Amino acid sequence: MAGGDNGGQSRAGYNDREKPSEIRRSNITAAKSVAEAVRTSLGPKGMDKMIQSGTGEVTITNDGATILKQMQVLHPAARMLVELSKAQDIEAGDGTTTVVVLAGSLLDAAATLLSRGIHPTQISEAFQKAAAKAVEILVGMAMPVELSDRESLLKSAATSLSSKVVSQYSSFLSPLAVDAVLKVVNPDIADNVDLGDIKIIKKVGGTIEDTELIEGMVFTQKAAGSGGPTRIEKAKIGLIQFCISPPKTDMENQVILSDYTQMDRVLREERAYILNIVKAIKKSGCNVLLIQKSILRDAVNDLALHFLAKMKIMVVKDVEREDIEFVCKTLGCKPIASLDHFSTDMLAAADLVEEITAGTGKLVKVTGVVSPTAVRTVCVLVRGSNKLVLDEADRSIHDALCVIRCLVKRRALIAGGGAPEIEMSLRLAEYAQTLRGAEAYCFRAYAEALEVVPITLAENAGLNPIATVTELRNRHSVGEASAGINVRRGTVTNILEENVVQPLLVSTSAVSLATETVRSILKIDDIVVAVR
Repeated sequence: MAGGDNGGQSRAGYNDREKPSEIRRSNITAAKSVAEAVRTSLGPKGMDKMIQSGTGEVTITNDGATILKQMQVLHPAARMLVELSKAQDIEAGDGTTTVVVLAGSLLDAAATLLSRGIHPTQISEAFQKAAAKAVEILVGMAMPVELSDRESLLKSAATSLSSKVVSQYSSFLSPLAVDAVLKVVNPDIADNVDLGDIKIIKKVGGTIEDTELIEGMVFTQKAAGSGGPTRIEKAKIGLIQFCISPPKTDMENQVILSDYTQMDRVLREERAYILNIVKAIKKSGCNVLLIQKSILRDAVNDLALHFLAKMKIMVVKDVEREDIEFVCKTLGCKPIASLDHFSTDMLAAADLVEEITAGTGKLVKVTGVVSPTAVRTVCVLVRGSNKLVLDEADRSIHDALCVIRCLVKRRALIAGGGAPEIEMSLRLAEYAQTLRGAEAYCFRAYAEALEVVPITLAENAGLNPIATVTELRNRHSVGEASAGINVRRGTVTNILEENVVQPLLVSTSAVSLATETVRSILKIDDIVVAVR
């Protein structure tokens, strides 16, 4: 009996030791499957994904962050990779696919090390040291860049755009992204860029080549009403948050009129009420009126528009609540909450406000803002033949802006085309020779895992991955640190001559974040379901 008890205890103990490795294996497999899903979309020759939402809306993209954001991921460890791509998007804005592919490869290396009997904590600590060493190698490879060096900024933006669906327009969109960032920051003192100062406005119609950068403000609405002015020079602009329409009763109340004289009186009162508001607006010198969208009642009715048109005041209605901050920042005006506060000092001044035709619709454009409190902002009016192209152009321009922001944050460039990954891999493998024990094994595995980026680039470009990466390794071992995979020619060349460069921050952040996520997954040895 006692012997049976002992046997039962040893079996239970064995199962307990088995459970953490099973959980780890399950986590690694789930996370790797997410990495495999986006792996084919890496690089300029990567494939695109068509994503269909539950409502039937279709998105076509090869942006890692967008694919993962819309993917239905249920496994908690796999969800960590979705969060990882989100973190890379916030930190660097580019390299969202690379970071996930890198994490998948590191998890593969960790699984091999675990099967050899190395403890997860040892692997985790070794990976942390390897990541620090890899970042050191990247910094050693980097070339300093100045924001006045427009050519380098253009190369970086073009490299980012080359892997997008709209890559054929990269020569047109990259100067646009560079100019947009340089217009909103002071290159001499800036150490970051607030991308909230660059508003991307999408309008269906035309082609991507019709996209333009506007210094000022663009409203997607046309001028409200008919018969009013559509072009105002030396504009005085007021932004109101109150309604120019007759007040309504409360929801549960009602007004009952018994004869037509009372009806006439109500209409007369309404007319006098609206005319009073319009006269007060005119008196302040305002000739362009922006009206915030109202939920409870009409922000402006037809009678008010008629009076405003008679007084030669241009009206743009239904300005969205979330746009108010950007409008105030751009024009240098203050939102006016009630008629009592409508005074000249609340108005903004601009050289020209005009209604322009864009495709099938019309827009209102404000240029030449002269208010002293206005902040430097720009609008990018993106044009495209349909919604799918517009959305992808929007994402691509955002990535290009993020690349320029990376260079403002950290002014250094490195070669692209898999060159930094192979260089890190070689230098880490050399460093591993100087180490002893399990740490040397972990460093070597980490170095091999970094080769996934050039291997994937070669695979997606239809090249032989083994031959290409072997040649790349040979070139780097003789000191050609900027040798990379030239997917256009299908060979290994000096990638700097091809103008394929990327910000240092994109690569350092990808290595650090991927390693951090892999270490988190390795440390998990159980999944507990909460009560609620």
